[in-house]
Amino acid sequence: MLLFASHVAGAAAATPFAAPALQSIPGPAGGTLRVTVAMVLVLAALMAAAWMARRFRGVGGTATSSLEVLAQVSLGARERAVLLRVGDRQVLIGVAPGNVRTLHVVDGAAAALDAPAITSDGVARPSFKTLLLKSLGK
Repeated sequence: MLLFASHVAGAAAATPFAAPALQSIPGPAGGTLRVTVAMVLVLAALMAAAWMARRFRGVGGTATSSLEVLAQVSLGARERAVLLRVGDRQVLIGVAPGNVRTLHVVDGAAAALDAPAITSDGVARPSFKTLLLKSLGK
């Protein structure tokens, strides 16, 4: 009998597909840690995607666009004045909740008479303050 018991024990040890020993079950702290790490990784990926979308938003069609926002200034809690370039014209518009109005239109020839400011991309543009004061008659 001893011989048979040692033979069975040796055969079980030599079997490569033997059942694994009992594995320890992770405690509640281990599960919480895994969920927290996964959530942090998802939030980091979301923030990286938002940053890249904002960073590369202007890449592509801005050079061929005939509509460009040159400047904007807040005039109140929800009102603002926006200076747009539409083709060779510059348009000053007032924006309020539910209301957009044209305040002043500057043709290409008239815009060239103002003192232009040179921007970093080498394009000469009149200052927003100059156009706003001109539209208000001051």
